[in-house]
Amino acid sequence: MRVGAMLWAVLGVVSVLVVDAHAQAPLPPITMPPSPGAPWVATVSGGLALTSGNRDTSTLNMGYDFLYDPQTRNRIKSDALYIHGRSDGQLSADRLGFNARDEYKVREDGAFVFGQLQFVRDRFKQINYIWAPTGGLGYRLVESPRTMVSIDTGLGAVWEKNPGVSVKKSVAVTVSEKLTHRLSQNATLTQSLSALYKTNNFADSLYVFGTAVASSMTTRTQLKVEVIDTYKNRVIFPAVVNNDVALVVALVYKR
Repeated sequence: MRVGAMLWAVLGVVSVLVVDAHAQAPLPPITMPPSPGAPWVATVSGGLALTSGNRDTSTLNMGYDFLYDPQTRNRIKSDALYIHGRSDGQLSADRLGFNARDEYKVREDGAFVFGQLQFVRDRFKQINYIWAPTGGLGYRLVESPRTMVSIDTGLGAVWEKNPGVSVKKSVAVTVSEKLTHRLSQNATLTQSLSALYKTNNFADSLYVFGTAVASSMTTRTQLKVEVIDTYKNRVIFPAVVNNDVALVVALVYKR
């Protein structure tokens, strides 16, 4: 029920933004000083939160985003995020996620094919690693200077390793949705939802929902606030919680 409610909420947000994108005049695109001869945009981010008193806590996050878009049919994207936290001297968070994707637009109306590689390591979900290379078809529902919305589905393979058990292998099916909406000249909203299913047991699935707001501080820096909700339908030990929510606040440098 939780995942179903999340899907309906996301579809509602997408519908509102799609209508809004067509109803309003597009904002002018945010211009960044281009890198000579290099049609790419790269960002690195990092954040640190410390509290003391009744409880001593610390949370560190580091990440990057990379986009190579020569304004042809091909587009390459990659991103990663590492979260590490401690509470009263005990480890409370240790998660690494990585994605790399190559998209090729096959039609001017927004249809594209893609190949991607996903990696997840999450100590508190008892996931040593998940590797999932997949490829498939997608469609850009909206592609304007103000709003971009895309959906896709893919097929591939998945390998998952958990402590004390052998590697589990399966054919994988992926479904994802992404949107970027420019709230103003200096602020951008992003949202994504992805699902990874194993065909030998569809109940053994992984869902990742994320939403973030980034606001420009200078032409090169942004303040970013992001919420990431990770839900693993099947966990290896009963004591492991299926759902984890992380609040990430980071300073972003854009090149």
